[in-house]
Amino acid sequence: MEHILDNPVWHALETENGHLGHISGAAACFAPAVSPFVALAELTPENLLNLYLAVPFDNTVILVSNTKMSIGGPWANVLRIPGHQMLFQEEYPQAAEGGEPVALEEKHVPQMLALTQLTNPGPFLPRTIDFGHYEGIFNDSQLISMAGQRLHVPGFAEISAVCTDPGYLGKGFARQLVMRQVRRIMDASEIPFLHVKANNLRAIQVYESLGFKFRTEIHFYALTKKS
Repeated sequence: MEHILDNPVWHALETENGHLGHISGAAACFAPAVSPFVALAELTPENLLNLYLAVPFDNTVILVSNTKMSIGGPWANVLRIPGHQMLFQEEYPQAAEGGEPVALEEKHVPQMLALTQLTNPGPFLPRTIDFGHYEGIFNDSQLISMAGQRLHVPGFAEISAVCTDPGYLGKGFARQLVMRQVRRIMDASEIPFLHVKANNLRAIQVYESLGFKFRTEIHFYALTKKS
C-alpha cells in the first residue's frame, strides 16, 4: 500500500499546498517562482505527456518520486539526484540553548536567496518563502543560518532549506533551527520529515543524531521540455 509520503509533491498540491500551484488532471506543479517541483498522480507515459501539456512554462522542473525510473517521451532528463526521505521518530524535544531566531519575512528574501546560493541546500526561489515558517539567525545584519518548511500533506510537514554560512559551521545553529521546526510541527500534531541528498553523509549523520530515521529512497529528476 502506498504511503502518502511516497508521492509527497502530488499529495501536497492536492491538499495543504494547493494554493501555491495547480493540478491539471493527473499532473500538478507549483508556481515557477515558488518551487520547481512537479508531480504525477501515477507514473505512466500518458501522465508524463499530460505533465508536459500542463506545465505552462519552459523552466527546468523537478519530478519527485520514490521510484528509480527512465524518463522519456517529451521530456529530457537532465539530472537525477538520489536522496533519502527521513522521518522524525523521537519524543517531543526540549528547547535548545541559544538566542531567539528571527522570523524571516519578505524583506529578508534577498539574503535568503544569497545564503541558499552559497550553500545549495536545494532549490530556493523568490517565492519559496510562501511555504511558511522560515526562521533565521543573524550575525549583526547578516543572515548566517536558516530553516523553514516546504511540503505539507495531511499529518506530515517537511523541514527544508536548512543551511548555514560555511564561516559559521560547528556552532549548532542548524540544529537549533531544525529542532524549533520539529517542535512547531509536533505542536500541530503532525510528524516532521525531510529530504537529504543520499551522498550528503555528514547531513544524514546530523539528522540521525537529532532523531530522524530513514524511511525511503527518494529521487529528484530534473526535466526540461524537448523542443
